[in-house]
Amino acid sequence: MIDFELDEAHGIVRVWPSRPLSADDFGDLAMVVDAEIESGGDLAGIIIEATRFPGWDRFGAMVTHLRFVHDHHRHVKKIAIVTASHLGDVAEKLVSHFISAEVRHFPAGQAEQAADWILGRQ
Repeated sequence: MIDFELDEAHGIVRVWPSRPLSADDFGDLAMVVDAEIESGGDLAGIIIEATRFPGWDRFGAMVTHLRFVHDHHRHVKKIAIVTASHLGDVAEKLVSHFISAEVRHFPAGQAEQAADWILGRQ
């Protein structure tokens, strides 16, 4: 399950994955992100806050997740991963090779610092 909110004023989507991700999660997220891209252009960034990566509820959800990334990564300038997990470091280095967005890992509790980075305030 993904909870998310769009900060329209700054073009930032904040995402909180809490349970294994489903294909429907990415459909819901895509509707919001697509509407914002169509009305306001590219997103400044996405902030993903998770204590741990919850995985996917089935293989189809993983495929939908990868399709979402493929379809949207050119419209997102920066991605901040806010987590205490060492997977944040791995994701920062690995994911940046496959997408055009700049990716950075922030320690848990630093979502506002992540937003400042996305907005160029630091």
